[in-house]
Amino acid sequence: MSDETCKTKFDAVLIAGPTASGKSNVALALAERLQGTIINTDSMQVYDGLRLLTARPSREEEARVPHRLYGFIDPAQACSVGIWGEHALTTYQEVVDQGRVPIFVGGTGLYFSALIDGLSPIPEIPEDVSAQARTLWHEIGANAFAERIAEIDPESAQRVLPTDRQRLIRCLEVYNATGKTLSHWQSLPRKPLIDGNFARFILQPDRAWLYQRCETRFDQMVQVGALDEVRVLMDRGLDPELPAMKALGMPELMAHLRGEMSRDEAVERAKQQTRRYAKRQYTWFRNQMITWNRLEEQESERLIGKIFSIICY
Repeated sequence: MSDETCKTKFDAVLIAGPTASGKSNVALALAERLQGTIINTDSMQVYDGLRLLTARPSREEEARVPHRLYGFIDPAQACSVGIWGEHALTTYQEVVDQGRVPIFVGGTGLYFSALIDGLSPIPEIPEDVSAQARTLWHEIGANAFAERIAEIDPESAQRVLPTDRQRLIRCLEVYNATGKTLSHWQSLPRKPLIDGNFARFILQPDRAWLYQRCETRFDQMVQVGALDEVRVLMDRGLDPELPAMKALGMPELMAHLRGEMSRDEAVERAKQQTRRYAKRQYTWFRNQMITWNRLEEQESERLIGKIFSIICY
């Protein structure tokens, strides 16, 4: 089957997988052959100024086919799944109206879940309420904070580790802003962001191969300027608790730039965190997306061939 005669029988293509699994390369090849537009579905690649550290597609790659929702959020802001979802819905419709194939690609499982399963109808939380919750965490510490959440929302507390700062703060800010618990909002019916017939793929290459790719890619990031990206954000004096400041490798490289550890030590620690993150992604996708097409191939051409055999007629 030639690329020119191939047409997809799906409304959109979804490509998920752990970091360094080759998602972006596969999406680029598919977009070129399908007249597609790539839509970012990764919570870190939404931030501007982190092209290298988040392994965002290069400018040359972005020029080959349309790429949307990359680098559109300033690092001084926090992008929630709700914010991304609003943009994703609008972008999806624009791409369809242009007669192109939407190709969602990324490593953030929550974004994919919101896309196809929907979000809990939690109202937008005012920033001052969120700031108060973060301040309280620092004032009373993790254990006392977790105990408070157990009193307010015991159902959520059972599902969240006492050290999971982000999720515990989310519990408190939702309760303070709405007067209702996070578990209450999560129990309400959800509506998918987009209704459609989706081709769903998860890239799950051999773990040893994946971990080696993580390490090699991080070395390359540092060689071509990741430290400069980190230095620019440090110079802005941004809150270290912002999501962008927790990008993989960011805390370690910041520590190196502050003189707290050598470059080699920072790189090695960052690689370790990247491997752990890839493992968590691998496990999450395996357990949560059980109906998706799972692809274990490690070569781009084989991956693309397998995907084409499923999506095209």
